[in-house]
Amino acid sequence: MPRMHNFSAGPAVLPVSVVEELRDNLLDLHGSGIGLMEISHRSKTFQAVVDSANTRVRRVLAVPDDYTVLFLQGGASLQFYMSALNLLRAGEAADFLVTGTWSQKAIKEAKRIGDAKAIWDDAPDNFRRVPGDGDYQVRDEAIYLHYTSNNTIYGTEYGRTPSSQGKPLVADLSSDIAGVPVEVARHELIYAGAQKNLGPSGVVLAILSPWALARGAEGLPAMLDYRVHAKDGSLYNTPNCVGIYVIERVFAWMEANGGLSGMIARNAGKAGMLYGELDRSGFWRPHAAKDCRSVMNVTWRLPTEDLEERFVKAAKAAGMDGLKGHRSVGGIRASLYNALEPESVRVLVDFMREFERANG
Repeated sequence: MPRMHNFSAGPAVLPVSVVEELRDNLLDLHGSGIGLMEISHRSKTFQAVVDSANTRVRRVLAVPDDYTVLFLQGGASLQFYMSALNLLRAGEAADFLVTGTWSQKAIKEAKRIGDAKAIWDDAPDNFRRVPGDGDYQVRDEAIYLHYTSNNTIYGTEYGRTPSSQGKPLVADLSSDIAGVPVEVARHELIYAGAQKNLGPSGVVLAILSPWALARGAEGLPAMLDYRVHAKDGSLYNTPNCVGIYVIERVFAWMEANGGLSGMIARNAGKAGMLYGELDRSGFWRPHAAKDCRSVMNVTWRLPTEDLEERFVKAAKAAGMDGLKGHRSVGGIRASLYNALEPESVRVLVDFMREFERANG
């Protein structure tokens, strides 16, 4: 069966060349005679994979030399708690910009540690926008400000680094890292689940400043202490070897295709095509406010839920999968992550025009 045009929000589409390399190395990793899923994470062969992944991440994302790059398990959902556990002490304050489900989950976990407060929250408007820098005030006592850069469920995105008003900045960049501009040096901690732009599920990329690495209190559980993982170079415990290998190969693919600037241009082009069609007529009803639209996850409604169901079913029959909107929003969602080819968006836009002609 030919590959579908995969618009899934995650796990998401990977570059075909990376999938092919993964297939080949499952039997024999880099000529070692041992397959990727079988090789020791303590071997020189796998250490070279980790070292290369670290180097490529630093190069593509312009990570400062004194920052630490970690490959951890548990995804962003574990980072909601782990980040607060390492950065907050009991009773200390942290401020959050709540722009969707994932930032709601992040603040819930941080409340287990300290005084976590939403200083801006768009829930009453069903998360149609993100705040401007003048829309919130960070508390004087806040240790840091946390935000979620892109909202996969609602299709909103900052498109910039929000002001932390002089406080350390912490970000969940899971769904747009390496696909939009990012100023790593303006953040103290960045974390990102890999299954959108970077690789498979089950592994998370974390980037920490010296300040963030030093904040952890003594006596933290070893598996939840950034310092423990940093000391052992992401190999404190048996890591997700397949996930780290794929991340390394995905970053190599990015470098071969223009690096971060190449991905930014590629994604802007795809999003421009799709939003152009959505804005062409009143048949399509985008969810996000126009100045807050995501280039990664495009969400919209049709005139009726029946039409939405027919759209998703007909699209799948035509070779396009993953277009059903999240259950909390409904409608349609097209995820345009780095590895999605522009041709897939052209196919979708052509299909939308035909569907509107037949049903508008």
